[in-house]
Amino acid sequence: MDVQQQNNTFEFNIHFGKGRNGRKQIRIGQKPEATELPEGRTPRISKLLALAIKMDGMLQRGEVKNYAELAVLGHVTRARITQIMNLLNLAPDIQEELLNLELTRKGKDTIQTRIAQDIARELNWPEQRTEWKRHTKQRL
Repeated sequence: MDVQQQNNTFEFNIHFGKGRNGRKQIRIGQKPEATELPEGRTPRISKLLALAIKMDGMLQRGEVKNYAELAVLGHVTRARITQIMNLLNLAPDIQEELLNLELTRKGKDTIQTRIAQDIARELNWPEQRTEWKRHTKQRL
């Protein structure tokens, strides 16, 4: 009985990607097209408000008991957590605007954190909106 040896060749498109903990992984298939990141940075107030929303969710789900636990997790003081969480006192439409601010291309952010915090101290939403309009007109 004659046995012929066959040489099989398999061809795959592969690329290296990042896996868990940033380790390189070999992946089968074409490398995805690199997406261009927008120029600029997210304004600080947008990040802080997003953080406040996340922390509020953690409190509501019972993942943390109180601001003191949040402070320990964030390596900040309880007073700083209170400042951040007070941003949730802003009227919903103002919060939406803050979360959707344009990227800062250079220089200072268009809306400073202190302004938003000052407006958040006023608990009356119509008065907040009046102050918000006054400050945003000055910035534009």
